[in-house]
Amino acid sequence: MTGPRAGDPRTARTKARLREALLAECAAGRELAEVSVSAVVRRAEVGRATFYLHYEDLPALAVDACADVVHAAVDALHAWQTGPAARPPARPPAALAGFLREARGHAALYRTLLLPGGGGPLGERLHRELRARARAERVAVGAPDPDLVASAVAAAFTGVLADWLHDLIPAAPEGTAADPAGAAARRASPDALAERIWLLLMALHRAGAPAG
Repeated sequence: MTGPRAGDPRTARTKARLREALLAECAAGRELAEVSVSAVVRRAEVGRATFYLHYEDLPALAVDACADVVHAAVDALHAWQTGPAARPPARPPAALAGFLREARGHAALYRTLLLPGGGGPLGERLHRELRARARAERVAVGAPDPDLVASAVAAAFTGVLADWLHDLIPAAPEGTAADPAGAAARRASPDALAERIWLLLMALHRAGAPAG
């Protein structure tokens, strides 16, 4: 018996249905541990054998299903770019808050794959792709320390995103009055977090600029 062929349209369609089914199962805030293979294949209208032909287990499907969030994060952080010489704006691109709103909608699933501090399979993938993009940009414009700054930017964004999804980033900065509601209610809003993280990332980029 041979496995599914890479590039086969039928394989692509089946995997897409499985990814959509998993996201739908987790849409109501259910953790990955609460979802079963049976529920996913029933929603995707495929057999269990078909599932295991494509994925080893649910975590493997989850990583695949969440791959789009990595691309969305990278694109959102760079939505302001109109060319290689463009300068970043003082305010974050609207796409960044939009990405964070979308991520919050799948927080239960992402928390399984993106651990506090930025670890886990999703965190590793996000860090790798963000670092590559940031490094390429600095090299293209001749900015100093491309490796150092790219690593710092990728680590900062991945870690903050992970901690925010785990309710570790409060709505109010330290030293100000915080909402006394539950942890999820105290989590910084997507718009507020976009503003705060943008300032952080811009500071990291400036730290790698020559003095003068």
